[in-house]
Amino acid sequence: MRFPVLPSMPHPLQFRSVTFTALKPGPKLIVLGAVHGNEVSGSKAILKMMAEFEAGERVLQNGQVTFVPITNPLAYNRKQRNGDRNLNRNLTPASNPVDFEDHVANWLCPLLAAHDVLLDIHSFQKGDVPFALFGPKNNGNKLESFGHEEEERSLALRLGVSRFVDGWLDTYAKGVANRVAYLESTGGSGEGLNTDPRYGMGTTECMRASGGYAVTLECGQHDDPNGPLVAYRAIDNTLVYLGLLIGDGVKPVDEYQHLSLVEVNDKHHVDDQFVRPWSSFDPVRKGELIGIRQSGEEVRASRDGFIVFPNTLSQAGQEWFYIAVSNID
Repeated sequence: MRFPVLPSMPHPLQFRSVTFTALKPGPKLIVLGAVHGNEVSGSKAILKMMAEFEAGERVLQNGQVTFVPITNPLAYNRKQRNGDRNLNRNLTPASNPVDFEDHVANWLCPLLAAHDVLLDIHSFQKGDVPFALFGPKNNGNKLESFGHEEEERSLALRLGVSRFVDGWLDTYAKGVANRVAYLESTGGSGEGLNTDPRYGMGTTECMRASGGYAVTLECGQHDDPNGPLVAYRAIDNTLVYLGLLIGDGVKPVDEYQHLSLVEVNDKHHVDDQFVRPWSSFDPVRKGELIGIRQSGEEVRASRDGFIVFPNTLSQAGQEWFYIAVSNID
């Protein structure tokens, strides 16, 4: 399957979304690509899907779908993860925008709120098997109140992947508590964006806060040539499953691995180093050496589990790696 060539971003920077609306009512879906500028598998898949709608090869039967092939144009232009900062943190409208991502949030958050369902397509630095992240169980907690657990997980099971991860925002909040404690113990400042639990809010959390539900698809390593196909099939499955397109139905995956994030570890110094080139979902045993800090301190696994999102490029005070454990549904 061939995918469109990625476009150049015009200057000055501007935002673009394309919406197709059926004659009949139905769910309102939004699909995002390039929230991080160097994660473009979703962008390629979205551009191909848009071209098929524009050519009349696909016709929306119910509802509405909005495509955003390049969500963060500054990061995309720079061919790197972030523009001025990580868009997928602290995603909330800003009355006094400071950085470029604040301007993105002022445009994107109302757009998300106008929809019912979000499919946000990403890729990862280290690893091989695509997976999806979904949100919490139904709850009334202040951090991430939610009431669409069944719908969200049902959609995730139909994206075409067989590995799922939950526990993001709760784990991030625990990590913030550890970060604040570390800063206080070393005489650093315990104030700032990355010491606020809500700094962990990204696209999916923004969507849930607006009353909708959302799934993040990690469609492979950044340069995996199969990534755009994984993203394209997930978009197709979502459109059919939600009833926006006529299809034969989409069955849920029969066998899958469900993991829950339980722990996040920050870099304390830019020269903190892993002891091996870890990839997401590499298994770790309790006590296993994972990395060595610039101070010489050894960082060992606190429990049996799996390493997730190991980031060799993270800066001091940012997430270095997560630990996940098996979740028995």
